[in-house]
Amino acid sequence: MNEQLHTLNFGDTFAIFDQRGDIRPEGKGLQGIYHRGTRFIHRMQLEIGGIRPVLLSSQVRYENELLSVDLTNPAMQDMDGKPVDAGVIHIARTKFLQEGAFHELIVLHNYGHETYTLPLALSCEGDFRDIFEVRGAQRVRRGELYPARVMDRGSIRLAYKGLDNKKRETVLRFDPYPEELQPQQAVFMVTLPPKRSFQVMYAAELQAEDQWVPEESYAEAYSKIAPALLKGKEIIAHIHTSNEQFNHWLNRSGNDLLSLLARTPEGVYPYAGVPWYNTIFGRDGIITALETLWVAPDIAKGVLGFLAGKQAVAHNPLQDAEPGKILHEMRHGEMAALGEVPFKQYYGGIDTTPLFVVLAGQYLRRSNDLLFIAGIWENIRTALEWIDRYGDVDGDGFVEYERKAANGLMNQGWKDSHDAVSREDGSLALYPVALCEVQGYVYEARLQAAYIATRLGHHDLAGQWTQAAEQLKQRFNEAFWDESLGSYVLALDGLKRPCRVLASNAGHCLFSGIATPEKAAATARALMSGEMFSGWGIRTLATTAARYNPMSYHNGSVWPHDNALIAAGFARYGMADHAMRIMQGLFEASLFIPQQRLPELFCGFDFRKGEAPTSYPVACSPQAWSVAAVFLLLQSCLRISIDMSEKKLCFHKPQLPPYLQELKISGLAVGREQITLEIFRYGDDLGVHVMEKPPAWEIIMTR
Repeated sequence: MNEQLHTLNFGDTFAIFDQRGDIRPEGKGLQGIYHRGTRFIHRMQLEIGGIRPVLLSSQVRYENELLSVDLTNPAMQDMDGKPVDAGVIHIARTKFLQEGAFHELIVLHNYGHETYTLPLALSCEGDFRDIFEVRGAQRVRRGELYPARVMDRGSIRLAYKGLDNKKRETVLRFDPYPEELQPQQAVFMVTLPPKRSFQVMYAAELQAEDQWVPEESYAEAYSKIAPALLKGKEIIAHIHTSNEQFNHWLNRSGNDLLSLLARTPEGVYPYAGVPWYNTIFGRDGIITALETLWVAPDIAKGVLGFLAGKQAVAHNPLQDAEPGKILHEMRHGEMAALGEVPFKQYYGGIDTTPLFVVLAGQYLRRSNDLLFIAGIWENIRTALEWIDRYGDVDGDGFVEYERKAANGLMNQGWKDSHDAVSREDGSLALYPVALCEVQGYVYEARLQAAYIATRLGHHDLAGQWTQAAEQLKQRFNEAFWDESLGSYVLALDGLKRPCRVLASNAGHCLFSGIATPEKAAATARALMSGEMFSGWGIRTLATTAARYNPMSYHNGSVWPHDNALIAAGFARYGMADHAMRIMQGLFEASLFIPQQRLPELFCGFDFRKGEAPTSYPVACSPQAWSVAAVFLLLQSCLRISIDMSEKKLCFHKPQLPPYLQELKISGLAVGREQITLEIFRYGDDLGVHVMEKPPAWEIIMTR
């Protein structure tokens, strides 16, 4: 039976609990409280009278801020030998995180008619394992794990000194002080008269890499939750529809996205996902920002600002870094610090650099924030120089990758598993590899850079980049098109042989606009065929491909973000009906998934009526670009565009599926002002009712 787990996350801190709110080293061994790439606590268990309480129910609150657990006692005896009937004592556990801290309130209430005296024990251990160790990495040596010890003021200290010479420690503080305090256990002697309650509050402060975590009471930390939630909600425009199930999907996705937003000096940045990717990823952050740009432009600004500040300035093969390249991944933790994994600041992503430029251009259109874009202009220009100088490994006009770091990623597109790029016979592609979607990203990057250059007055550069984009488009459609597939090939390998495989990557060529209209229509037909479309969504690889496996990570599974980008590509070429079919598939999938939270991916088995899509066992959830997919899907159906410089909001032949009769968008930010409007169905057409807009703005609907 699959273990049912609960996840909380807050910035660099996240926690995975079992259904009873405990942390136990069982199942896949994922449970724990993590901070900055290290698991600080790997066991935390509550017992009453020496027995684990019985589960009644548990759930993460709707806005992801709290985990609530309801427990009760089994039949037992109290300290005086008095029988305690099962279900007499209610135990409520409320847990939440702050940055570098975990807080819990435990309340016991006696619903019986007798007074009971019982020991309430909380046990805790910390293994301080690097997250890559938790994932299965084997290490020859580890640092020193200090014996747990009781400190003054009734607290427990767990500590570890890593091979990186950094000390990481957990300090547990209790209120009230326990009657018995041992190095790995606190025991409270609870006397409960009839109809009376007893409560315990405690905190775990996670000190990592010389970072200081303030000592706060439960009440002080709890008081910060509501203001933070209120401030977060200002980031994303609110969307409400006539379909309550669709509303739940939207609201769950928005709340999950907000929970993944980390605060940086440059603004908010969406961490990629819990548990394995709770850190900054360049590609994930950019795609999440693109998915949500129309409803949350501040996310794009934060992503661009942060990545501009981390742009590579020198060659470093150990990081796969070259001047102008944009960050792929940034990790904390002992193994990253020591170079046991190359991801402390790693640049092994072939698509992140062109996507950075794409986001910059689209953000400028959406925000008209020319001052900010001017501030990162050199980063944009240097990114284009990287594409021309380093991205084209063999000088054939296409952008390819081959890893330079010995322990870096072999494949460096978004499908980065070792077997993700194959040929028709199933053999793996030889390096360097030119992925089809990357050429599309480069094409759009040049066009977006040309737009930025024009806005900044660099007209010569704009002309050069526009011409280079059109030349790439022509060559791409000659080299990557395969008539027998009816689609673009997955890639060209190091011998310039086409990887004649039907894969979802081809759909990204519509997203970027590099496809010709005729080839776009043919590719759409191929992607929506039974080979590719499972009923829930488009598979990463066709069922006819040699390496097809619906249970694989990249060779037959369904990824929500992948589908959202493809749907946007369909809409770009006027095929909103296909975009709606993808949205319907993912919407129906969400109805079967706990909390309607679309995970990183699920298996690519065919749709079975009345059954859930098959889960992928270690998919991240929540994951930023998956929960953000619904916003891009909806934008693709409405075909909505916002141009701040022209002060126009346009619906280009919008469509809504039958299950959405009406839709209201509130608080859509346009600079410091807002737009609120309703879209409604009448007959076979759609209308728009503008409720609020700045005076100079036009709302346009084309039919």
